[in-house]
Amino acid sequence: METEFDVIVIGAGPAGEVCAGRLGEQGLSVAVVENRLVGGECSFFGCMPSKALLRPAEALAEARRIPGAAEAVTGELDVEAVLRRRDEVVHDLDDSGQVPWLEARRVTVVRGRGRLVGELAVDVGGRRLSARRAVVIATGSVAALPPIPGLADALPWTNEQATTSKRVPERLLVLGGGVVGVELGQAWATLGSRVSIVEAMPRVLAREEEFASDLVHRSLVERGIDVRVGVPAVAVARNAGGEVVLTLGSGDELVGDEILVGVGRRPATRGLGLEAVGLEDGKAIAVDETMRALDTPWLFAVGDVNGRALLTHMAKYQARVAAEQILGRDAAVDPLADGALSPRVVFTDPQVAAVGHTLASARAAGIDAVAVGHDTSGVAGGSFYGRLAPGMSRLVIDDDRRVLVGATFTGADVAEFLHAATIAVVGEVPLERLWHAVPSFPTRSEVWLRMLEAYDAPSRDARAARARLAV
Repeated sequence: METEFDVIVIGAGPAGEVCAGRLGEQGLSVAVVENRLVGGECSFFGCMPSKALLRPAEALAEARRIPGAAEAVTGELDVEAVLRRRDEVVHDLDDSGQVPWLEARRVTVVRGRGRLVGELAVDVGGRRLSARRAVVIATGSVAALPPIPGLADALPWTNEQATTSKRVPERLLVLGGGVVGVELGQAWATLGSRVSIVEAMPRVLAREEEFASDLVHRSLVERGIDVRVGVPAVAVARNAGGEVVLTLGSGDELVGDEILVGVGRRPATRGLGLEAVGLEDGKAIAVDETMRALDTPWLFAVGDVNGRALLTHMAKYQARVAAEQILGRDAAVDPLADGALSPRVVFTDPQVAAVGHTLASARAAGIDAVAVGHDTSGVAGGSFYGRLAPGMSRLVIDDDRRVLVGATFTGADVAEFLHAATIAVVGEVPLERLWHAVPSFPTRSEVWLRMLEAYDAPSRDARAARARLAV
């Protein structure tokens, strides 16, 4: 087998696949090194299986909101069918269906753990591979375990066990009220678990708009989930009977059969040999806007491993940027598209779909920001989709430049609302132009029109008042 390639990609998750495939399509010889599953965390232990667990209850809730359909719904979720469908989505943890896409682009898949051993050199289980142009690190991230006494010894679930479990735990404790915690907490609650979520921050989804956090919190509680916010976990123990005891800073104790840790991620760079090229083992790889590792012109890092935006779609975006650079084409990430302001969706019910700034983060960034909002289903289309479902939408506007700098949509099935907002934010579309992007009737997209009207009415009055004062 060939041991010299134009490019070596370490990691065959979404970022690695996209980068390797794009380079292979352009005629470069490419090896992608993977020690687990081609397709990576998102395909097998993250985005895909979690949505398979969440979707049945979401669809059932929507049917029950529609007269006529509600009367036809006579049963509850079939838990075994949900788990079987989840297993279909992850192909029973078999990646053989993922490999042909790479092979069709003449990408060589090398099984094993890749490790840098020098400039443009990678070791895979004692076999040395060399690259003529570049090496790309795309190893993603792994769940972070906080240093809580007893936690590691309690055999906690991470997202891997929580998305692939073959049984429904009777009682599930969840550490963390971020995206992983609220999504998987809700998913297992809908399948019959008694769930408790513990979040040290004052609210769940603390980085999103406060109204979005409140809506999700209320929904979790209505589903019977015990949500504790503003309280840290201080100790964990698994007793002789197999129960997990979680001690809180308040002195309360919670008891469960399993404990899921969803408090963050760390870059999967330990043991990659970064020290061989002057970088620090176990740390995120700092990159410039072309995804090139700083001071290492032949090394690129894309996706979670660089710490910029831990989202699958952003990993794919960064992979395209890196591929274009390796091909000798001018490419760089757009600062409006990358990083903490990237488009993001929380697939709870109600969903939270957001891009760009919240009102608070915009003002913290020094933007003269104002917000306008409207009931997501308070338009004609809401009679047919998301009927009577709670939800609020908000636009965050730079009042000086009259451009959109952020948007948040909450409600039933609002994820598909987001791309229009992303285009408006990244494209810095003037509000005067957005007025001419007319939403179809009767769709819930009319919420855009209602929010633009809410912003423009006082603006017209203020401009008229200033004009009168200037006379």
